[in-house]
Amino acid sequence: MKLSIIILAAGLGKRMNSDLPKVLHCLADKPLLQHVIDTAMSLQPESIQVVYGHGGEQVRNTLANLPVQWVEQKQQLGTGHAVAQAIPNIADDNIVLVLYGDVPLINSVTLQGLCSAETSLNILTAKLNNPTGYGRIIRNNNGQAERIVEEKDATTEIKLIQEINTGMLATKASNLRAWLAKLDKNNSQGEYYLTDVIAMAVTDNIPIHINTVDDVYEVMGVNDRVQLANLERYYQLQQVNNLMLAGVTVQDPNRLDIRGTIKTGHDISIDINVILAGNVALGNRVRIGPNTIIRNAKIADDVEVLSNCVIEDVIIGAGCKIGPFARLRPETELAEQVHIGNFVELKKSVVARGSKINHLSYIGDSEIGSNVNIGAGTITCNYDGANKHKTIIKNDVFVGSDTQLVAPVIVEAGATIGAGSTITKDIAEDTLTVSRVEQQSISGWERPKKK
Repeated sequence: MKLSIIILAAGLGKRMNSDLPKVLHCLADKPLLQHVIDTAMSLQPESIQVVYGHGGEQVRNTLANLPVQWVEQKQQLGTGHAVAQAIPNIADDNIVLVLYGDVPLINSVTLQGLCSAETSLNILTAKLNNPTGYGRIIRNNNGQAERIVEEKDATTEIKLIQEINTGMLATKASNLRAWLAKLDKNNSQGEYYLTDVIAMAVTDNIPIHINTVDDVYEVMGVNDRVQLANLERYYQLQQVNNLMLAGVTVQDPNRLDIRGTIKTGHDISIDINVILAGNVALGNRVRIGPNTIIRNAKIADDVEVLSNCVIEDVIIGAGCKIGPFARLRPETELAEQVHIGNFVELKKSVVARGSKINHLSYIGDSEIGSNVNIGAGTITCNYDGANKHKTIIKNDVFVGSDTQLVAPVIVEAGATIGAGSTITKDIAEDTLTVSRVEQQSISGWERPKKK
């Protein structure tokens, strides 16, 4: 069976009250449409076609890296009209699966079941306590689906039906092509309804197979920011539950946000108000303190990250201690047993085993050897106003507090730098370097006073 997928993503999204197309609003830091495309890709289809309209170029440009075909719906004339724009690109013997760009949590297992019957029209339904706004499934006396009635065309009696149409369906392309050609706009909205193909399938004696989802969040769409927030909370709780089942202790499941792919070891502890984003790997016995953001990081065993840290695009070796209030910026790599303390910022720097940068320092574009001690208030002056330059500090160096290292500069192994020094030249190994003006006291000097 060859599968082709059509994703409808042309809606205006008026209720979002936004200049951003609805399908580009994010859930867990990823556009709604990308969630759907990622799920579609997991089914390994022959093709994925995204039908776009409102803000189309912005949608295409934002998701240009994804392997889909873009089909423009120049006029928004309904779901049937949208599918009709893509159907010419699909061979008759393919199964066509129709999805929606604003329904981000649909599960690939559910869709596999929907595509399993090749000879029928397969539709996905759900049962809601409050079905307002959805099309209703109309069944005959034998319980077989006969048609779908949209909310705006429904009578009071039909509105009491709780089984709703999710809009997702699968059938052979040859069937769908024929039915789309027969659609008309004879309804309250003057649009071509895709749902009208159900009645056409009944007329053509094509079996209708209904799959009903148990988890209604799978098929919930986003029409406004309230609905988006509700889906976000549900999604986050599901992700956190998966972490806890994998052996992670989460102090408060409602105060951890996962916005990417997380790999975990065992006996990990995560405190409150933590954000894990991008690709994050956490080793065994890692502890993460409160109010911490970690994005695209590989953190080895026995690392402790204290409170209020920001960590992005870094590698942290085993047994390191980070924070509190530390910032590790991209292209930073820490070996084992490194200590990075409070109000320390590292950028594009490599720090070898056992070194310590414990207080109020900026280390950028640097190579730090093993067993180095960087005193409080140390700065690598890496930028000359036009170019970045490198600082190299070799093994067993002691840098005194309030030191400025004006790059490019090399400090050889075993050197000691006295506190308050400004280093502009390379330093030989096993030497003491002090750069200070001789201390003077001036008697009779008075501070300026306000006039």
